[in-house]
Amino acid sequence: MKKEYRKIKYGKKVINYSVVYSKRKTLQIAVHPDYSVVITAPQNTEDYLIKTKIQKRAKWINKQLNYFKQFEPRTTRKYFLNGETHLYLGKRYRLKIISGLNEGVILKNGYFIVVQRDKENQKRTSELLNNWYLRKAGEKFTEYFDICWENFSDITAIKPLLRIRKMKTRWGSLSKKGTLTLNPELIKAPKECIEYVITHELCHTVYHNHSSQFYSLLERIIPDWKRIKHKLEINLS
Repeated sequence: MKKEYRKIKYGKKVINYSVVYSKRKTLQIAVHPDYSVVITAPQNTEDYLIKTKIQKRAKWINKQLNYFKQFEPRTTRKYFLNGETHLYLGKRYRLKIISGLNEGVILKNGYFIVVQRDKENQKRTSELLNNWYLRKAGEKFTEYFDICWENFSDITAIKPLLRIRKMKTRWGSLSKKGTLTLNPELIKAPKECIEYVITHELCHTVYHNHSSQFYSLLERIIPDWKRIKHKLEINLS
């Protein structure tokens, strides 16, 4: 299906959007997690009608785009030195790098104890710690995903596949093929924040946009989701 790409000004901002023509009878606006704005319009719809519709909904479109920005990972540069703090499940732990032949990471008494052959090798410290994070993400995300799915098993029959993959601008996403992808960096957030992101994506198995029904479902499952969303932003800023 051919898309036509256009843009329109909203105050000092520019909204980029694409138009797809179909056999539908009404004009629809959809804002997606990748920040794309897609207009599905009936065949032969006049361009000015599309622009008028977007201008009327510009405030709502901008609100949706800002909503998605909350999921953008914000990372602070780390140097992987002794005494530096790193997050795990919302708590801060200090690095303690020691020499040893059996390389690995141990979480103990408020410290990330990193054992490595050359304790001055910051790159190796980074590798060991990130590999540890990835393993923990696999364990915890699977556990929390199964817990969150219990709220959806009676609503939708198809349970998404869970995948863990680094993403530059997203904490989580749900593909059209039914794969729920989580960013391993999310393992640094508190448990309730991880469950919030998972639940948000699972709501898309029922409602594929951010309609009022979507938010009603999200609020029914997590009544204080706005507080948790804010907590996520603070913890990983």
